[in-house]
Amino acid sequence: MTVVLVRPTSALFDSWASAVAEFGAGHVDGSGLEAPVTPDRATLDALIAKSELLADTSTPAPEGAVHNDLYWIVDGDEVVGFVSFRHELNEFLREAGGHIGYAVRASRRRQGYASAGLALALDRARELGLDRVLVTCDDDNVGSYRTIERAGGLLQDVSDQSARGHSMLRRYWIDVAGPQARAK
Repeated sequence: MTVVLVRPTSALFDSWASAVAEFGAGHVDGSGLEAPVTPDRATLDALIAKSELLADTSTPAPEGAVHNDLYWIVDGDEVVGFVSFRHELNEFLREAGGHIGYAVRASRRRQGYASAGLALALDRARELGLDRVLVTCDDDNVGSYRTIERAGGLLQDVSDQSARGHSMLRRYWIDVAGPQARAK
């Protein structure tokens, strides 16, 4: 397994479309896509434009948004998942989204891709000089919260986010500038 983070690109259209299709038409964490999702060329073209806009720190982020790096978790030439890395937190992200959102396609879960994608996102946090990042997941998503805990996540709380479309949400902080992080 050789996992890298790749910004959205038309060069991997078929693999991206296949990955998105595995999630169905609903929300895909970390993908930058809004439900309902149709994995076609127009959707990808819009995603690429959105990705470039949100990543451009030389201009202010659009109203209600923060600068954000959208990535695909790629193994070889296969898109296996998605990572969204937000450079800062606004009020919504402090409550329900965090700095990092991620998802792995169902056919590739339990193979280490979420851990690899999260580790690469934490490297990005270090590049930006952040000391710690907030990562959230649904309280009933055992695989995700174990991934976060293995990455050093310390549970802040479990909060009721039903008003935001979640039930109970676990919020974790990961120290990316501490002794463990520096030992890498």
